[in-house]
Amino acid sequence: MTRSVWKGPFVDVSVLQQSMDKRIHIWSRRSVIIPQYINQQVYIYNGKTFISLVITEDMVGHKFGEFAMTRKRALHKKKVKKKK
Repeated sequence: MTRSVWKGPFVDVSVLQQSMDKRIHIWSRRSVIIPQYINQQVYIYNGKTFISLVITEDMVGHKFGEFAMTRKRALHKKKVKKKK
């Protein structure tokens, strides 16, 4: 279910308080990307490390968490054929 239009986008207070001059570290993955972050480099926490990301115009309206995956991709081993 989406958020009501009259409430506006959710942005955590800690995200808004960070100045735009220094590196912006974001722990709030549920916050919506707002236009003031366009062309800014932000670091989004994925639960273990920070993922570096440059915000573009296409990302406005999406959530920060959509761009920092929390799970690793499964790497399956390939079978090695034995030489006879």
